[in-house]
Amino acid sequence: MPGLLRGVARTAVVAGTATAVSNRVSRRQAGRWADQDAQQAGPQQPAEAAPAPPAAPSMEAKIAQLKELGELKSQGVLTEAEFADQKSRILSS
Repeated sequence: MPGLLRGVARTAVVAGTATAVSNRVSRRQAGRWADQDAQQAGPQQPAEAAPAPPAAPSMEAKIAQLKELGELKSQGVLTEAEFADQKSRILSS
C-alpha cells in the first residue's frame, strides 16, 4: 500500500508540474504570436499600451504547493532529493 501511495503522489506532483509548465509555454507562445501580428500590421495602427506580462503564480498558490510537498515528504512518499527538486521548481516559477 505505501508503494502505491508513493506512486500516486509522485504522479500527482509530476502532473501538476507538467500542467504548470504547459500553461506557461502556451502563454509565452500566445505573446509571441501577438507580437508577430503587431509587427505585421505595421505602424499604420496607433500604438496600444503593451499588455501586462502574464501573472506569475500567486505566493499563496506556491505556499499551498510547498505545504503539500512537505506533507508528502513527512509521510515518506517523497525522498529528500525529490522534495528538493520539486521545491526548487515551484520557487523558480
